[in-house]
Amino acid sequence: MSTLSLAPSFSFDTAAAAAVRRSSVRLTRRGRLVVFVTSLFLVLAVAFMLAGGAVGTDSAGEQIPTEIVQVAPGDTLWGIASEIATDGEVRSVMTQIERLNALESAGLQAGQKLRVPVVSD
Repeated sequence: MSTLSLAPSFSFDTAAAAAVRRSSVRLTRRGRLVVFVTSLFLVLAVAFMLAGGAVGTDSAGEQIPTEIVQVAPGDTLWGIASEIATDGEVRSVMTQIERLNALESAGLQAGQKLRVPVVSD
């Protein structure tokens, strides 16, 4: 019968392990607050720098002359736009009507009032 014995070739010093543990960074409550406020300041600084790229003008935009049209039962946006479009550009008139009224879709309801561009003859 054979016997096997294991003996470590090095010794683990508990004092050295304690020194390694003591060297790790530990934040106090005030230290965590300083790190948080500094991070918040950096995020806000980056946000303000990115927002500085926004461009606006002093002049007002061009106002389109409009009139109010009440939607009758069975009316569609295509039908209203085709009555207004003088040059056959029904899709562009539909887009104008959608933008003027902030419509999310082309669906209309009877009795709804729409702003439409004035027909210029």
